[in-house]
Amino acid sequence: MPRNTSVTLGEHFDKFIAEKIQQGRFQSISEAVRAGLRKLEEDEIKLQALRSKLQAGEDSAVVNDFDGENFIAAMHKKYVKSQRATQSASSR
Repeated sequence: MPRNTSVTLGEHFDKFIAEKIQQGRFQSISEAVRAGLRKLEEDEIKLQALRSKLQAGEDSAVVNDFDGENFIAAMHKKYVKSQRATQSASSR
């Protein structure tokens, strides 16, 4: 069963919610707050899933001879080459 909870939103969010109610987006402050909490909950679930996938990827990676400096240098070289090709094509 729902219960009443008192929160202080501050001037910024008071105005924001009032605008959304006036625009017809929400019927009440409670509805707006619940929508915000649902969005926060969804974001937290997505963030946790992403963290889990990143951890799984990190745990499964086997890298013996990766040289970060060489990788960055190669990517920079590739980027410069693509920029030159783009500039050359656009100046034709």
